[in-house]
Amino acid sequence: MLRGVCDTKRFLDLVENFCLFQEVPGGLIKLTAKNHQYLGVNNALEALADIRHRDGKLGVFWHTQGSGKSVSMIFFAQKVMRKIPGNWTFVVVTDRQELDGQIYKNFASAGVVTEGRAQAESSEHLRQLLAEDHRYIFTLIHKFRIPEEVSTRNDIIVITDEAHRTQYDTLALNMRTALPNASFLAFTGTPLIVSEEKTKQVFGDYISVYDFQQSVDDGSTVRLYYENRIPELQLVNENLNEDMERLLEEAELDETQEKKLEREFGREYHLITREDRLEAVAKDVVAHFTGRGFQGKAMMICIDKATAIRMYDKVKKYWEKKIIALQEEKNAALEEKRSEIEERIARMKETDMAVVVSQGQNEIAEMNEKGLDIKPHRKRMVEEDLETKFKNPDDPFRLVFVCAMWMTGFDVPSCSTLYLDKPMRNHTLMQTIARANRVYPGKVSGLIVDYAGVFRNLEKALSIYGAGRGGDKPVEDKAALVAALRQALVETKSLCQEQGAHLNAIQSAEGFARVGLLDDAVDALVGTEEIKLRYLDLANTVQRLYKAVLPDPAAREFAIEVTPINVIADKIRALTPPADISLVMQQVEGLLDRSIATEGYIIRELSPPFGDEHWIDLSNIDFEKLAEKFKISRKRTINEKLKGQVAQKLMAMVRLNRTRMDYMERFQTMIDAYNAGSVNAEEFFKQLVDFAQSLNEEEKRAMGEQLNEEELALFDLLTKPQIEMSKADWEKVKATARQLLATLKAEKLVLDWRKRQQARAEVRVTIEKLLDYGLPKVYTPELFEQKTTAVFQHVYDSYYGYGRSVYTAA
Repeated sequence: MLRGVCDTKRFLDLVENFCLFQEVPGGLIKLTAKNHQYLGVNNALEALADIRHRDGKLGVFWHTQGSGKSVSMIFFAQKVMRKIPGNWTFVVVTDRQELDGQIYKNFASAGVVTEGRAQAESSEHLRQLLAEDHRYIFTLIHKFRIPEEVSTRNDIIVITDEAHRTQYDTLALNMRTALPNASFLAFTGTPLIVSEEKTKQVFGDYISVYDFQQSVDDGSTVRLYYENRIPELQLVNENLNEDMERLLEEAELDETQEKKLEREFGREYHLITREDRLEAVAKDVVAHFTGRGFQGKAMMICIDKATAIRMYDKVKKYWEKKIIALQEEKNAALEEKRSEIEERIARMKETDMAVVVSQGQNEIAEMNEKGLDIKPHRKRMVEEDLETKFKNPDDPFRLVFVCAMWMTGFDVPSCSTLYLDKPMRNHTLMQTIARANRVYPGKVSGLIVDYAGVFRNLEKALSIYGAGRGGDKPVEDKAALVAALRQALVETKSLCQEQGAHLNAIQSAEGFARVGLLDDAVDALVGTEEIKLRYLDLANTVQRLYKAVLPDPAAREFAIEVTPINVIADKIRALTPPADISLVMQQVEGLLDRSIATEGYIIRELSPPFGDEHWIDLSNIDFEKLAEKFKISRKRTINEKLKGQVAQKLMAMVRLNRTRMDYMERFQTMIDAYNAGSVNAEEFFKQLVDFAQSLNEEEKRAMGEQLNEEELALFDLLTKPQIEMSKADWEKVKATARQLLATLKAEKLVLDWRKRQQARAEVRVTIEKLLDYGLPKVYTPELFEQKTTAVFQHVYDSYYGYGRSVYTAA
């Protein structure tokens, strides 16, 4: 103490520059810098004194969450203004609205900000503030929209909070263009892990490190503990992996569908949001929350908005059941135990819980389509100050359900438990779990309850998070990236030149002339599937390398070349509807249904998803007008767009009736001939129009047979390939199809019928009985067996039970 704090120079420095008073809900408090804040701020002052040799890079200030980064910002700014001559302006930049508001409140409550217009309200307002003389400006980085110089002052210091992705993309380049002579200081609560080492290129090296372990050792944060409560799948199919691989192989997906399917299951979304799993998690959350020692507040982190609402509904259901169970337990308990149980019941009854999610366009309709009602939740979020309630340790609002909000820049010291049911990694994971590491009276630790299996990512992140300077990773040479970008641009321009797409002319053109040249380029590059895919691959490479170079000034020379390449690629992608993997998704769902036991998920104590079908109504296309347009327009572009529309419509029709696979084969033969050059653009257009019209006729066939779409699918299965029969027999098969479908839907296709062996057997027997009774004698025993099997497989694939099917989803 005598040699440290009480050293004369250091003590005077602490009193003058590292003490501040702050208004908080309980009144006025006094804050004094801790050791890591004092050392870090003074390191930043030394860097500022040497700024001429640092190229505007003051460095990276890594202090773990909960260690007072925003207070360190105040200490730094105040000491700069006291000790270093100059007309200083501090621009505090964040990438999230809640962070911007939180930091502004901290500065204002300490009396540092006294101006009424210190927060930028728009891009124009930001440029106005930067052009004027202000001590402090607070802004989101998204307001640097226009790459134009605003101020050449060299006494502007930009302070960024949570300096990660958004601090070195196009917006960051715009910020540096606006303030070419400014100095930049980065604050972050997480280390610069592998994908974020570019932060060092932008801001410089670490100037202060205060990692997770140091903060725990110092008592600045509490220790975090991890509890694995991952729901275990009870499998009845030991060959699930092999069956999954076989299913996907037999589906014969194209490259786009495979990539989309990989993305879908890479996110584990469909497993995480299964109803039986969510039920198990909700039941466990209630048991865990009410059984904790320290009864702090808790956050439930869900994978998305819809799941947060579902989890709220399920937890409320089990919450009421728990209260009833406790009341029964109280009635049977001994006298000395009753008061304790009564206290638990009273606490549960007064406990409030809420959903807090960001507002989105059409959210009410979107949630309604999923069987959810967001209106009461949105009403609470709008009318109540839920943030203040949750931060107040005495308020009964004790459990909140979120998916993205309140995970950064949100300090609730009384929060002791996080329920993680969302895959996360790297700094997002570390920022999230830090919600539970704040110091609070009676709270000796924070608890991370893992339902989503993030432990592997947690171990990886913590190994870096607590490693200090030892966690540094090699940084890729920026010059190598620039060289790679130059080479990618050369290859892209060469391909365009070969196909008659003139990028140089596009770059120099303006207005309608530029639009026309862009459309000409699109038409030239969709001549064949091979050329189109080659261009899109090159365009992706150019965009990826360009983003990697940003916000280095070297990127500016490439902007004029990269922009038209990206625009052309976007226009080409827009010609093709989104990849449809719905049919395979249903098959995967069916496989999961067969492979997971009825009990579903078990959480051991420690020692459907049918998306909207995007129909393309080919009957609404005026083919005569389209033909006239084809004569005077870009032929290959029109072919590409019509081909995409036909493909999507055909996939939807095959999904409802698998006997239409012959249409799929005809369509693929047409495409193969066009790509091989056997058919020119004019002939291919004529073939597409004829084929589309034949699809329209096929779609009307059900009406002609006096059947609906579901009945027609059964009828086609029973009659294709063509079976010779009389008109009377033909009508008899129709009647059988109608009766069979009506009987199955009314009596046999109950909830979860595909999961229960007895229910599946009853469906099979019903099909056999009704077909045996209704089909004419032209069906031989061998043919009868084939049709019975085909119909059962169709029913299994298409009907999920309880009124849900591919037809209701459509």
